[in-house]
Amino acid sequence: MDRENIEQAPKQSLPDILAQTVKTGIIKSNLFPMFAGLTLAMYKYHYSIADKWPEIVYALIGSICVMGAAGAFNNVYDRDIDAIMERTKNRPTVTGAIQVKTVLWLASILTVAGIGILSLATPLAGLMGFLGLFFYLVPYTMWTKRRTIYNTEVGSISGAMPPLIGWAAIYPDVSHPAILGLFIIMIIWQMPHFYAIGIRKEKEYKAANVPMLPVVKGARRTYIQTNVYLIILIASSFLLGSLSYGLMYVSLLLGVAWLLLSIFGYKRMDSEKWAKNMFIFSLLHMTILFSTIIIYSLVGIVFGL
Repeated sequence: MDRENIEQAPKQSLPDILAQTVKTGIIKSNLFPMFAGLTLAMYKYHYSIADKWPEIVYALIGSICVMGAAGAFNNVYDRDIDAIMERTKNRPTVTGAIQVKTVLWLASILTVAGIGILSLATPLAGLMGFLGLFFYLVPYTMWTKRRTIYNTEVGSISGAMPPLIGWAAIYPDVSHPAILGLFIIMIIWQMPHFYAIGIRKEKEYKAANVPMLPVVKGARRTYIQTNVYLIILIASSFLLGSLSYGLMYVSLLLGVAWLLLSIFGYKRMDSEKWAKNMFIFSLLHMTILFSTIIIYSLVGIVFGL
């Protein structure tokens, strides 16, 4: 960022600087699916909250640390791109409100602490935390984000790790079809979500030379690819039936509604309005599905269902 833009950047308090550096908004949104995986495992294996309260605390603190580390490392690596895009140009790593060396130290400490604390729950939880961080930083941030339209698909792997972390913190085996289904749903969910953002922020991504699918291939290709992924999302819902038909039906209903919105919305709206509606529904989808999973699991845990 040039000197003029630095001078124009709003002054931030230390808590604000740290919050933006570790991306607390993303941390909060990712804790939601983490708790969904955690409570689902407790429900499946009939653990009470009293049985697993240390693991719950380790999962919470460890996840916050690992996610914060990922955000901080990403802010350092992407500060050239962030300086161009409107929504990120005032990040502390861009404005110079925090030194790069300080961020790297912070991210390193959070990495060690996060993986260590998750490992106190189970070694598998620590491994899942490490893999989530690794996939976000190396295959996504350093490799594909600036090189290919499939950067969203690669990045979705790390974005889908929170449910696995939560489950693994309670039970050291993530091979159950229900948690695999939740993992796949979380992967697929990210494509329509970020494609919608790509359409809405097309000019910014183009200016930053980030090859998002809508930027490179256009809205029509994005629409078709979105529908393919939504069909896969619907099919993935059946994996939840291995644990609960109720959760399966909720996921199916949400997936079908999203597909119908995509098809009929695209015919009646311009691409930007379609993208806005798809983005809003993606947030509703995540909120309703994971809230249902958490409430369903907690009710089952408390009442021994």
